[in-house]
Amino acid sequence: MVGKLIRMERFMNRETGRTVIVPMDHGVTVGPIQGLIDMKDMVNKVAAGGANAIVIHKGLVEGGHRRRGKDVGLIIHLSGSTALSPYPNAKTLVCTVEEAIKLGADAISIHINIGNGSEREMLADLGRVAREARDWGMPLLAMMYPRGEKIKDEYDVGVIKHVARLAAELGADIIKVSYTGSVESFREVVMGCPVPVVIAGGPKMSSDREILEMVKGSIEAGGAGLSIGRNVFQHRDPTRMVGAMSLLVHENVGVEEALSFLQAM
Repeated sequence: MVGKLIRMERFMNRETGRTVIVPMDHGVTVGPIQGLIDMKDMVNKVAAGGANAIVIHKGLVEGGHRRRGKDVGLIIHLSGSTALSPYPNAKTLVCTVEEAIKLGADAISIHINIGNGSEREMLADLGRVAREARDWGMPLLAMMYPRGEKIKDEYDVGVIKHVARLAAELGADIIKVSYTGSVESFREVVMGCPVPVVIAGGPKMSSDREILEMVKGSIEAGGAGLSIGRNVFQHRDPTRMVGAMSLLVHENVGVEEALSFLQAM
Protein backbone atom coordinates (compact mmCIF):
# COMPACT_ATOMS: atom_id res chain seq x y z
CA MET A 1 0.00 0.00 0.00
CA VAL A 2 1.43 3.35 -1.11
CA GLY A 3 0.34 5.26 1.99
CA LYS A 4 2.11 2.83 4.28
CA LEU A 5 5.31 2.99 2.24
CA ILE A 6 5.29 6.79 2.31
CA ARG A 7 4.86 6.81 6.08
CA MET A 8 7.57 4.18 6.56
CA GLU A 9 10.03 6.37 4.65
CA ARG A 10 9.53 9.11 7.24
CA PHE A 11 11.29 7.06 9.91
CA MET A 12 13.11 4.25 8.07
CA ASN A 13 16.31 5.36 6.33
CA ARG A 14 15.90 4.78 2.59
CA GLU A 15 19.51 3.81 2.02
CA THR A 16 20.04 1.49 4.98
CA GLY A 17 16.49 0.29 5.61
CA ARG A 18 17.19 0.89 9.31
CA THR A 19 15.94 3.23 11.98
CA VAL A 20 16.86 4.89 15.28
CA ILE A 21 13.75 5.23 17.44
CA VAL A 22 13.64 6.76 20.92
CA PRO A 23 10.57 5.61 22.89
CA MET A 24 9.41 8.12 25.49
CA ASP A 25 6.09 6.59 26.48
CA HIS A 26 7.30 5.68 29.98
CA GLY A 27 5.28 8.37 31.74
CA VAL A 28 2.14 6.23 31.62
CA THR A 29 3.93 3.30 33.22
CA VAL A 30 6.15 4.97 35.82
CA GLY A 31 5.39 8.69 35.77
CA PRO A 32 7.67 11.67 35.01
CA ILE A 33 11.02 9.97 35.51
CA GLN A 34 14.43 11.53 34.97
CA GLY A 35 14.78 12.66 31.38
CA LEU A 36 11.06 12.87 30.70
CA ILE A 37 10.06 15.82 32.85
CA ASP A 38 10.51 18.44 30.12
CA MET A 39 9.33 16.50 27.08
CA LYS A 40 9.79 19.24 24.52
CA ASP A 41 13.40 19.74 25.59
CA MET A 42 14.13 16.01 25.35
CA VAL A 43 12.47 15.71 21.94
CA ASN A 44 14.68 18.58 20.76
CA LYS A 45 17.77 16.81 22.07
CA VAL A 46 17.13 13.41 20.47
CA ALA A 47 16.02 14.96 17.19
CA ALA A 48 19.21 17.04 17.11
CA GLY A 49 21.17 13.82 17.50
CA GLY A 50 19.57 12.35 14.40
CA ALA A 51 16.79 10.16 15.78
CA ASN A 52 14.47 8.94 13.04
CA ALA A 53 11.42 8.82 15.30
CA ILE A 54 10.10 9.07 18.82
CA VAL A 55 7.32 7.08 20.53
CA ILE A 56 4.93 9.03 22.75
CA HIS A 57 1.33 8.82 23.94
CA LYS A 58 -1.46 10.84 22.33
CA GLY A 59 -1.79 13.45 25.07
CA LEU A 60 1.76 14.74 24.60
CA VAL A 61 1.74 15.20 20.83
CA GLU A 62 0.65 18.83 20.79
CA GLY A 63 2.99 19.95 23.55
CA GLY A 64 5.97 17.69 23.04
CA HIS A 65 6.50 16.58 19.46
CA ARG A 66 7.45 19.52 17.28
CA ARG A 67 10.94 20.90 17.62
CA ARG A 68 13.01 23.80 16.40
CA GLY A 69 14.32 23.16 12.90
CA LYS A 70 14.32 19.56 11.67
CA ASP A 71 11.26 17.47 12.49
CA VAL A 72 11.31 13.90 13.78
CA GLY A 73 9.08 10.95 12.95
CA LEU A 74 6.07 10.49 15.23
CA ILE A 75 4.97 7.06 16.46
CA ILE A 76 1.94 7.16 18.75
CA HIS A 77 1.70 4.38 21.31
CA LEU A 78 -1.71 2.74 21.59
CA SER A 79 -1.41 0.65 24.77
CA GLY A 80 -0.48 1.06 28.38
CA SER A 81 -0.44 -0.13 31.98
CA THR A 82 1.01 1.25 35.18
CA ALA A 83 3.58 -0.01 37.65
CA LEU A 84 0.94 0.69 40.32
CA SER A 85 -1.35 -2.02 38.99
CA PRO A 86 -1.50 -5.50 40.52
CA TYR A 87 -1.33 -6.67 36.88
CA PRO A 88 1.41 -4.49 35.31
CA ASN A 89 1.98 -6.93 32.44
CA ALA A 90 -1.63 -6.57 31.26
CA LYS A 91 -1.53 -3.88 28.59
CA THR A 92 -4.79 -2.27 27.55
CA LEU A 93 -5.61 -0.12 24.51
CA VAL A 94 -5.75 3.58 25.35
CA CYS A 95 -5.76 5.04 21.83
CA THR A 96 -7.09 4.06 18.40
CA VAL A 97 -5.55 4.00 14.95
CA GLU A 98 -7.96 6.71 13.83
CA GLU A 99 -6.99 8.98 16.74
CA ALA A 100 -3.33 8.55 15.85
CA ILE A 101 -4.00 9.47 12.23
CA LYS A 102 -5.84 12.63 13.28
CA LEU A 103 -2.85 13.59 15.41
CA GLY A 104 -0.48 13.27 12.44
CA ALA A 105 1.26 10.03 13.33
CA ASP A 106 3.71 8.46 10.92
CA ALA A 107 3.18 5.08 12.61
CA ILE A 108 1.58 3.47 15.64
CA SER A 109 2.90 1.06 18.22
CA ILE A 110 1.45 -1.49 20.59
CA HIS A 111 3.05 -3.34 23.52
CA ILE A 112 2.27 -7.05 23.92
CA ASN A 113 3.47 -9.24 26.81
CA ILE A 114 3.44 -12.96 26.07
CA GLY A 115 3.31 -15.75 28.65
CA ASN A 116 1.00 -14.25 31.27
CA GLY A 117 -2.67 -14.51 32.14
CA SER A 118 -3.65 -11.56 29.94
CA GLU A 119 -2.01 -12.87 26.76
CA ARG A 120 -5.33 -13.78 25.16
CA GLU A 121 -6.71 -10.26 25.42
CA MET A 122 -3.48 -8.65 24.22
CA LEU A 123 -3.28 -10.93 21.19
CA ALA A 124 -6.85 -10.00 20.32
CA ASP A 125 -5.85 -6.34 20.54
CA LEU A 126 -2.83 -6.94 18.31
CA GLY A 127 -4.94 -8.69 15.69
CA ARG A 128 -7.56 -5.93 15.67
CA VAL A 129 -5.04 -3.08 15.59
CA ALA A 130 -3.10 -4.78 12.77
CA ARG A 131 -6.28 -5.04 10.70
CA GLU A 132 -7.21 -1.40 11.28
CA ALA A 133 -3.65 -0.26 10.56
CA ARG A 134 -3.66 -2.17 7.29
CA ASP A 135 -6.98 -0.61 6.31
CA TRP A 136 -5.59 2.88 6.93
CA GLY A 137 -2.13 2.27 5.45
CA MET A 138 -0.53 2.94 8.85
CA PRO A 139 2.74 1.20 9.78
CA LEU A 140 2.53 -0.86 12.98
CA LEU A 141 5.43 -1.33 15.40
CA ALA A 142 4.81 -4.24 17.77
CA MET A 143 6.80 -4.23 21.01
CA MET A 144 6.95 -7.92 21.92
CA TYR A 145 8.11 -9.10 25.33
CA PRO A 146 7.96 -12.59 26.88
CA ARG A 147 6.90 -11.62 30.40
CA GLY A 148 4.82 -13.48 32.90
CA GLU A 149 4.42 -16.62 34.94
CA LYS A 150 5.12 -18.93 31.99
CA ILE A 151 8.45 -17.29 31.13
CA LYS A 152 11.64 -18.51 32.81
CA ASP A 153 14.10 -16.37 30.83
CA GLU A 154 12.79 -13.39 28.86
CA TYR A 155 16.08 -13.15 26.92
CA ASP A 156 16.12 -16.79 25.78
CA VAL A 157 16.59 -16.95 22.02
CA GLY A 158 13.83 -19.53 21.67
CA VAL A 159 11.16 -17.32 23.21
CA ILE A 160 12.45 -14.16 21.52
CA LYS A 161 12.28 -15.92 18.14
CA HIS A 162 8.76 -17.02 18.96
CA VAL A 163 7.39 -13.61 19.97
CA ALA A 164 9.02 -11.90 16.98
CA ARG A 165 7.53 -14.38 14.55
CA LEU A 166 4.17 -14.16 16.34
CA ALA A 167 3.96 -10.42 15.72
CA ALA A 168 4.89 -10.81 12.06
CA GLU A 169 2.30 -13.54 11.59
CA LEU A 170 -0.39 -11.27 13.04
CA GLY A 171 0.43 -8.32 10.80
CA ALA A 172 3.10 -6.10 12.41
CA ASP A 173 5.35 -4.15 10.04
CA ILE A 174 8.27 -3.66 12.45
CA ILE A 175 9.00 -5.67 15.57
CA LYS A 176 10.81 -4.62 18.72
CA VAL A 177 12.35 -7.31 20.92
CA SER A 178 15.08 -7.63 23.51
CA TYR A 179 18.61 -8.43 22.33
CA THR A 180 19.51 -12.07 22.97
CA GLY A 181 23.11 -11.41 23.98
CA SER A 182 25.15 -12.39 20.92
CA VAL A 183 25.34 -11.86 17.18
CA GLU A 184 24.83 -15.56 16.53
CA SER A 185 21.70 -15.92 18.66
CA PHE A 186 20.13 -12.66 17.47
CA ARG A 187 20.73 -13.70 13.87
CA GLU A 188 18.36 -16.60 14.54
CA VAL A 189 15.69 -14.09 15.60
CA VAL A 190 16.16 -11.98 12.46
CA MET A 191 16.22 -14.99 10.13
CA GLY A 192 12.97 -16.30 11.58
CA CYS A 193 11.12 -13.01 11.15
CA PRO A 194 10.02 -11.76 7.70
CA VAL A 195 9.75 -8.08 8.73
CA PRO A 196 12.36 -5.67 10.17
CA VAL A 197 13.45 -6.31 13.77
CA VAL A 198 14.76 -3.60 16.10
CA ILE A 199 16.17 -4.02 19.58
CA ALA A 200 14.96 -2.67 22.88
CA GLY A 201 17.36 -1.08 25.33
CA GLY A 202 16.04 -2.53 28.56
CA PRO A 203 17.10 -1.10 31.95
CA LYS A 204 19.65 1.70 32.17
CA MET A 205 23.04 0.12 31.42
CA SER A 206 26.22 0.68 33.42
CA SER A 207 28.47 1.81 30.57
CA ASP A 208 28.36 3.46 27.16
CA ARG A 209 30.44 0.65 25.68
CA GLU A 210 27.91 -1.94 26.82
CA ILE A 211 24.99 -0.26 25.08
CA LEU A 212 26.95 0.48 21.90
CA GLU A 213 28.26 -3.08 21.67
CA MET A 214 24.68 -4.33 21.91
CA VAL A 215 23.59 -2.02 19.09
CA LYS A 216 26.53 -3.08 16.92
CA GLY A 217 25.85 -6.75 17.57
CA SER A 218 22.24 -6.41 16.51
CA ILE A 219 23.24 -4.71 13.26
CA GLU A 220 25.84 -7.38 12.49
CA ALA A 221 23.10 -9.96 13.01
CA GLY A 222 20.92 -8.29 10.39
CA GLY A 223 18.77 -6.17 12.68
CA ALA A 224 17.01 -3.05 11.41
CA GLY A 225 18.10 -0.68 14.16
CA LEU A 226 16.90 0.15 17.62
CA SER A 227 14.11 1.46 19.80
CA ILE A 228 15.95 2.49 22.95
CA GLY A 229 14.62 4.80 25.66
CA ARG A 230 16.28 5.02 29.08
CA ASN A 231 19.80 4.55 27.75
CA VAL A 232 19.18 7.64 25.62
CA PHE A 233 16.98 10.05 27.56
CA GLN A 234 18.72 9.34 30.88
CA HIS A 235 22.19 9.64 29.35
CA ARG A 236 24.34 12.60 30.39
CA ASP A 237 24.22 13.79 26.76
CA PRO A 238 21.19 12.35 24.91
CA THR A 239 22.03 14.19 21.69
CA ARG A 240 25.52 12.74 21.52
CA MET A 241 24.29 9.24 22.42
CA VAL A 242 21.73 9.29 19.62
CA GLY A 243 24.47 10.46 17.28
CA ALA A 244 26.73 7.58 18.29
CA MET A 245 23.92 5.08 17.82
CA SER A 246 23.08 6.57 14.43
CA LEU A 247 26.69 6.12 13.32
CA LEU A 248 26.45 2.42 14.18
CA VAL A 249 23.04 1.95 12.57
CA HIS A 250 23.34 4.08 9.45
CA GLU A 251 27.08 4.46 8.83
CA ASN A 252 28.23 0.95 9.85
CA VAL A 253 31.08 2.33 11.94
CA GLY A 254 32.75 0.25 14.65
CA VAL A 255 32.13 0.52 18.37
CA GLU A 256 35.44 2.30 18.99
CA GLU A 257 34.61 5.03 16.49
CA ALA A 258 31.14 5.47 17.98
CA LEU A 259 32.67 5.66 21.46
CA SER A 260 35.18 8.26 20.30
CA PHE A 261 32.34 10.35 18.90
CA LEU A 262 30.42 10.04 22.15
CA GLN A 263 33.37 10.84 24.36
CA ALA A 264 34.28 13.95 22.36
CA MET A 265 31.60 15.84 24.27
